[in-house]
Amino acid sequence: MMAPTTDNAGNTGTTRDADTARASLETLRAEIAKAVVGQDPAVTGLVVALLCRGHVLLEGVPGVAKTLLVRALASALELDTKRVQFTPDLMPSDITGSLVYDARTAEFSFQPGPVFTNLLLADEINRTPPKTQSSLLEAMEERQVTVDGTPRPLPEPFLVAATQNPVEYEGTYPLPEAQLDRFLLKLTIPLPSRQDEINVLTRHSEGFNPRDLRAAGIRPVAGPADLEAARAAVAKTAVSPEITGYVVDICRATRESPSLTLGVSPRGATALLATARAWAWLTGRDYVIPDDVKALALPTLRHRVQLRPEAEMEGVTADSVINAILSHVPVPR
Repeated sequence: MMAPTTDNAGNTGTTRDADTARASLETLRAEIAKAVVGQDPAVTGLVVALLCRGHVLLEGVPGVAKTLLVRALASALELDTKRVQFTPDLMPSDITGSLVYDARTAEFSFQPGPVFTNLLLADEINRTPPKTQSSLLEAMEERQVTVDGTPRPLPEPFLVAATQNPVEYEGTYPLPEAQLDRFLLKLTIPLPSRQDEINVLTRHSEGFNPRDLRAAGIRPVAGPADLEAARAAVAKTAVSPEITGYVVDICRATRESPSLTLGVSPRGATALLATARAWAWLTGRDYVIPDDVKALALPTLRHRVQLRPEAEMEGVTADSVINAILSHVPVPR
């Protein structure tokens, strides 16, 4: 057992707690890779979101293992998970829960909805009307559900992984910018490379069943205690004034870009700083460097900006604008 350490606030702890948590979280990639092939960046993004107590928007065409990814993550972290298929007729109470009359007791009792879980997969969130979207986003922000005036806290940890299809918009209700800003990260799930796709087909031909993760060999390698220790360590990760200024300069540059009608808000700047700290800690440092900010800039900021129509017609993307900003904003030494 390593000797206790004391932080600036006088709190004591052990460095072993943080180191053990980091080692446990590092094994997640290998464990999830038993079921999901070639999606390491998405796995890392989901872990970063858990460390920052944020939520994730997953964007990818159908069939790229978005659902399997979340289920595998929940199994490897020994967390409860539920899935909701969003449809045009889905009601807010279908997500949050509702009061149900019990004829035996002549009283109403609360029946929890699927939002009462650790990892909620909100499949095709843009296929349900704004009222239902708002009910979920309220739970994400407040981490509680209020029914009949009674607030009911959600489990901890709690993460929403919402998916949307980037190529099919018929019959959808796109999330407005104010709601998109509530997601910490937007992760794009690409189609697999040729070799990865060969590996997927080989696994299926050998009997892999995506509905039976235990048979695939996935075992819990970390848990809520590791996440709690990791969050405490991330909170102590040092950020210099130069790094803070660098984050602000990047976000302010998006507000001045001629290709954008909407730049990154101060909430987005706060999110970028938080994700950079989590990434720095995951890579084994207790301080943030500019490369940490660059590594998380795209997933943290791409959904917080809005392109001008003329720029979009010319093939400009949010990612290309952010990359151009990263190449021009001076990097602190």
